Amino acid sequence: MLVSLQIENFALIDQLTLEFGAGLNVLTGETGAGKSIILDALDAALGGKVSHRAIRTGTDRALIEATFGLNPDVAMWLGEQGIDGVDESVMVCSRELVTTRGNLRSRSRVNGVLVNKQQMEGLRDRLVEMTAQGQTVQLAQANIQREWLDGFGGVALMHQREVVAARFVAYQQALQALEKRRQFEEQRLQQLDLFDYQARELNTANLNDPDELTQLEQERQRLSHSVELQQQSYQVYQLLYQTIVGQTPVPIYWARRRIC
Repeated sequence: MLVSLQIENFALIDQLTLEFGAGLNVLTGETGAGKSIILDALDAALGGKVSHRAIRTGTDRALIEATFGLNPDVAMWLGEQGIDGVDESVMVCSRELVTTRGNLRSRSRVNGVLVNKQQMEGLRDRLVEMTAQGQTVQLAQANIQREWLDGFGGVALMHQREVVAARFVAYQQALQALEKRRQFEEQRLQQLDLFDYQARELNTANLNDPDELTQLEQERQRLSHSVELQQQSYQVYQLLYQTIVGQTPVPIYWARRRIC
């Protein structure tokens, strides 16, 4: 949670200190009052992109400090980075902007320790979620609403949510395993039905001769050449009729039958 924000020589603000209370905080004001500048300052303190125009005209240095209340996730991150806490309840993120001859230099610190851009990006996601103007459509999304609502429940609720999420994942996995088992059983029964049908067909066919398949293949091969055999038979008959002189010719249909 954001506890306070200190701004010095940033945009139109020369010096400002804001204190935030627990729960919902609302900043209101007319257009041009500086509401967006406060959000820009918070964004800059957390490593957001800035230019030399962010420094107040007439000055060459700007400073923003944002103080946050610690939570277990942020405390773990500080431990991983080897950064000591200011105290057990808060953490301070600061950004110093300095311009020299048109060149902008920037330094980010966490609890006074210099950090790089990648470190600030890793910390930023643990601290705030900024929604710019025009992105208010997120307010209507059920998952965003649920996330914000759960955040008010504290550590105990977040832990319980993790437990429920883990149980739900286990339930989904068990459901998928059950569905796969049902499909496997259905396929097994279909395969058994097919085997039973094929067994009945084989029993009905009375296949007693082990050479029946070979004989059928030979018969099929012979019948597939029946027209060619008939033509060759007729040619043989003509040759015999022309060669054997003085003998009564054999009828064509009888010769074909004898040769085939």
